[in-house]
Amino acid sequence: MISGLFFGFAFGMGGLGSAILGALADQKGIIYVYQVCAFLPLIGLLTGFLPDIGGRRRIRKV
Repeated sequence: MISGLFFGFAFGMGGLGSAILGALADQKGIIYVYQVCAFLPLIGLLTGFLPDIGGRRRIRKV
């Protein structure tokens, strides 16, 4: 069930992304969209440097 949710979410986001990039290409041009898409993997790499706000919970022995 979880894998179905993840695949559905991924395909949905891909469909929305292609529609947004298509509209952007209509307004600015395909070269501009290629330049924007060149920086998308950089955003993915930068997520590796996000802080871990959850942290590990320590069990205190009393």
